[in-house]
Amino acid sequence: MPSGKQPEPGPFARAFSAHVRSVMDAGGVTTSALAVAAGLSRNYLGKRLRDEVPFTLNDVEAISKALEIELPEL
Repeated sequence: MPSGKQPEPGPFARAFSAHVRSVMDAGGVTTSALAVAAGLSRNYLGKRLRDEVPFTLNDVEAISKALEIELPEL
């Protein structure tokens, strides 16, 4: 992807980040802990959880593995 401004998250991306935040809250998982488990920087993950930038499919896969939730369930 070319460097520069990222597209703004759309409705599906915002719904996904809201769901990840609710799963994190329910499991007591912090942004820092999820970032480490998913192999992402805290800043990178935080921007996506705050809907500043959309998640990539690679992010979704890493988060799924880190939270130990199968992709269709996540």
